[in-house]
Amino acid sequence: MTIKGIFPALVTPFNSDESVALAAVKANIQRYNHTGLAGYVVLGSTGEAVMLSRDEADAILSAVKEVAAPEKLLIAGTGAESTADTIARTKRAAALGYPVALVKTPYYYKPAYKPAVFARHYRSVADASPIPVLLYSVPVFTGVALESADVIALSDHPNIVGIKDSSGDVRRVAETVAGTPAEFQTLVGAASTVLSCLAIGARGAILALACALPERCVALYKAFRQVQAETARELQLGLVKASQVIVSEMGIAGVKYAMDLREYRGGQPRLPLLPLQEEQKKRLSAVLASLEPATARA
Repeated sequence: MTIKGIFPALVTPFNSDESVALAAVKANIQRYNHTGLAGYVVLGSTGEAVMLSRDEADAILSAVKEVAAPEKLLIAGTGAESTADTIARTKRAAALGYPVALVKTPYYYKPAYKPAVFARHYRSVADASPIPVLLYSVPVFTGVALESADVIALSDHPNIVGIKDSSGDVRRVAETVAGTPAEFQTLVGAASTVLSCLAIGARGAILALACALPERCVALYKAFRQVQAETARELQLGLVKASQVIVSEMGIAGVKYAMDLREYRGGQPRLPLLPLQEEQKKRLSAVLASLEPATARA
């Protein structure tokens, strides 16, 4: 299982009544199929997965699978609070045709979640999973992190093939790459650190920003791979500014509005998340306008 390149952390579009807009899900994928994206991550943090029912989640997994181009790698977010539920969700994703599971850390009982707890959880999931498992550490949302020592200890499991590290901590990523086997695949989730992390051995990135700016994110990855240092640096600097405003400051509502401006299907977030205010929309529009419009379609 090779996992490399740029993946968007797909959003979940909703209709005006807050039902899942499956037609919009499919429309986005059909357009992404013509980009250089390596595949799609479904039911991740940007997809508002914690706000979806099990039936809604299954419907989204099925919709993406139905229209994704065959060369695109599909990764399903299957993490839940209990080990048993995580295993059930992972088996369900596998049954729907997904070849990789992305498993976020449990987080509700934070005081109890020591390294031994995460080790037992992830090894149990990986033992039971019919498909390879990617660890997922996203402390900005969960309040807990998989430290490099935790990841290194888990990397010996034959069914744990890598990690998505969304901490934005380049040191942690470097320690993980240095301490894990060569076949263990580290991907990052912070658009502002992609170039630095690629330089120290990350295989790619799973990015919210790639939902709205897939061409620029892919162009950065390609420039790095082709040793076009100045081009890669310029693209990374542009993504730093865009990520700060669109993702860090404005969150899922910002990502969705940026998609709307680029004629994707973003729409409103699901309550209790709120849509952007007019002033925020103006700031976001200005950020997009400041990026070079001539970035080659990847």
